[in-house]
Amino acid sequence: MFNRIHHIAIICSDYEKSKDFYVNQLGFEILAEVYRAERKSYKLDLAVNGIYQIELFSFENPPARPSRPEAQGLRHFAFEVNDIEEEIARLSSHGIICEPIRIDEFTDKRFTFFNDPDGLPLELYEL
Repeated sequence: MFNRIHHIAIICSDYEKSKDFYVNQLGFEILAEVYRAERKSYKLDLAVNGIYQIELFSFENPPARPSRPEAQGLRHFAFEVNDIEEEIARLSSHGIICEPIRIDEFTDKRFTFFNDPDGLPLELYEL
């Protein structure tokens, strides 16, 4: 039986730009950072509120992500928040633009989307 999702791996096109986004703008904690010379690749382990982990990778010339909105593969991932308007305001203070808030038709919960530097859709989902 699975316990939970252990981590989410993201390959970025510009390591320093994505590192700044996830650490300084979104506020995730750096757990470890390594450079693998043989692969010319960084790996950055990030803590999300001390619970989940994101692995941010850089590789030389990674292929572009398929276009939105409904390409095969990972569609998006969502961050749970207590107050969606407060989080939108915090992201906005870092120049991150969120879509208008929508209501989940099945749960009546509020949610919105924004993008990381490579256009990966990220969701805020209010408790």
